[in-house]
Amino acid sequence: MKLKHTLIALAAPFLMNAQQLMTPEILWTLKKIGVQAVSPDQSSLIYNVGQTDLKTEKSKNEKFLLNILNGQSSKIDLGKKSIVQWDKNGLYATEGDKIYLSKDAGKTWAEFFTIGEVDNIVISPDGKKIAFSKQVLVEKLLGKDKYSDVPKSTAQIYEDLNHRHWDYWNEGKYNHVFVANTSEKAENAKDLLEGKAWDSPQRPFGGAEDFIWSPDSSKLLYVVKPLSGKEYAESTNTDIFAYDVASGITKNITEGMKGYDVNPKFSPDGNFLSWQSMARDGYEADKNDLVIMNWKTGSKTNLTKNWDESVTGDVFWSKDSKNVYFTAAFRGTKQLFSVDPKNSKISQITKGNFDVNDIFADSKNGLLVTRTDMNHNADLFSVNLKNGGMVQITDVNKETYAKLSPAKTELKMVKTTDGKEMGVWFIYPPNFDPNKKYPTLLYCQGGPQSALTQFFSTRWNLGLMAANGYIVVAPNRRGMPGWGTKWNEQISKDWGGQVMQDYLSAADFAKTQAGVDAERMGAVGASYGGYSVFMLAGIHQNRFKTFIAHDGLFNMQSWYGNTEELWFANWDLGKPWDKPTPKAYTDFDPSKHTDKWNRPIMIIQGGIDYRVPIEQGQEAFQTAQLKGLKSKFLYFPNENHWVLHPHNGLVWQREFFGWLKETL
Repeated sequence: MKLKHTLIALAAPFLMNAQQLMTPEILWTLKKIGVQAVSPDQSSLIYNVGQTDLKTEKSKNEKFLLNILNGQSSKIDLGKKSIVQWDKNGLYATEGDKIYLSKDAGKTWAEFFTIGEVDNIVISPDGKKIAFSKQVLVEKLLGKDKYSDVPKSTAQIYEDLNHRHWDYWNEGKYNHVFVANTSEKAENAKDLLEGKAWDSPQRPFGGAEDFIWSPDSSKLLYVVKPLSGKEYAESTNTDIFAYDVASGITKNITEGMKGYDVNPKFSPDGNFLSWQSMARDGYEADKNDLVIMNWKTGSKTNLTKNWDESVTGDVFWSKDSKNVYFTAAFRGTKQLFSVDPKNSKISQITKGNFDVNDIFADSKNGLLVTRTDMNHNADLFSVNLKNGGMVQITDVNKETYAKLSPAKTELKMVKTTDGKEMGVWFIYPPNFDPNKKYPTLLYCQGGPQSALTQFFSTRWNLGLMAANGYIVVAPNRRGMPGWGTKWNEQISKDWGGQVMQDYLSAADFAKTQAGVDAERMGAVGASYGGYSVFMLAGIHQNRFKTFIAHDGLFNMQSWYGNTEELWFANWDLGKPWDKPTPKAYTDFDPSKHTDKWNRPIMIIQGGIDYRVPIEQGQEAFQTAQLKGLKSKFLYFPNENHWVLHPHNGLVWQREFFGWLKETL
């Protein structure tokens, strides 16, 4: 087949015979691509295509072998095997409690090692050692563990913080990394964190990327925050440790570096180690720099020290070890950049209204990446490193997209109240008619310091909102990466200040634009976006007709006493007992402005959301009800800060659009 030149091919199919609009059902059944393993010469890879069955909520999966050099894909059958990695020794996969090795890309298999029940596996380059992670009982925090004669007890006993995190209660088990020789049994593996109430991989989202082998297989590097309890809850200081297999000595190679140090990767020649690093302890949204260390001398260089942006995405070494590629939020999109380790020169490679996300391979045809935009889920693309041109390699939803009319997206610059220029995404309904008037949604992004780019989501899908007949206004307000570090940092301790003015500036500007019905505007958002909705409901001066807040912060002092990652609260808000009292608990507390609430509001809440616990949504709903406002409470007992179950997702979308139809 001929490879498609994306900039033309992506747009063309939608201009002909497009009759359908995106629906929640189509959205949830779109195929999702995931790269499983890349061959050691980076000439081929195996990827998975998954699709949700809406009846069972389960995913149907197919695997394909892609020849990166010619773009040809062929379906492969690995049975029940789950791929671990692909290196010079062959393709490793697990099935049951065993690891198998294939020398011919999965056609035939040989038993390699009996591993047992573990979570993540990384095999050394020489094939003689295995690192794996699994949960280990370190503390007896459950009544049935502490007292053997009460096995039916449900008691949980705590004397320190970090007793619950994200969506789980601490039951005394921690992720630990183990190392074993393949000539021995897995039961003889060494626990590198023995007796420590520490997690590696990090919880809740860490995986196999949190521990890697040195190219000579002599050392295992792993990421851990060497803290527990209250200290853990107030600190972001993760470090990268190196365990020497021969001597048994462990060294902290990021000692003295106080913020997040994560994502270690060796250059292919083994001479350098790179990682992403934040400087300040307690600031989870600090500038993310790219640091490299000479592996022989130990000298460190911050390659992005003088760059006024943050390395918010993936990092990848070129095959010849002469360049480091990375993705980063930039001007309302996510683009591909390169940096020369010799002189720290940074170059932007791609440009366009899309997001470049993960980087997988460096071949003669270019760099292989995934790409999304507000109308399209991820697919694989090849990037020409000389001119930034992109060629689409996979098109897993081709037939579906061919039937859909896409939303048009446009980035407009809006003047803020303090004289700055703010980028605001406008997403228009398919077949938009500027002579008509459309109800309009102000989308409030969460984070609060997460980028608002050309992302594609099954919940906050701006293209789906547009397909339902709404113009979506999505401001890159204060706190967004991609507009300079000062712009990104300005939100801290000013949640309800200039940011709210940025929102109102975007809303007021939108009302001057073609198609926007100034009398039918709503505000919607989740997390900090939900907080924003609660705040705007009390200060909007009749700009908005309806509101939807999902997992939003409502009562700031109550929230401080219930949330878990206190480093975030301490940095961004301050403590309620600080003197003078931080504005977060006075002027910028949404619960202090409910006397001016005067519009319908729907409140959505997850039952196992410990970042923004249920009390926040319940308090807001009760307030609206007692004030006599039209209001609705949508509660998901088994969802955390997100909505992950397909059936819940469909209910979420149906209630979301039902509320808007009823109130806007």
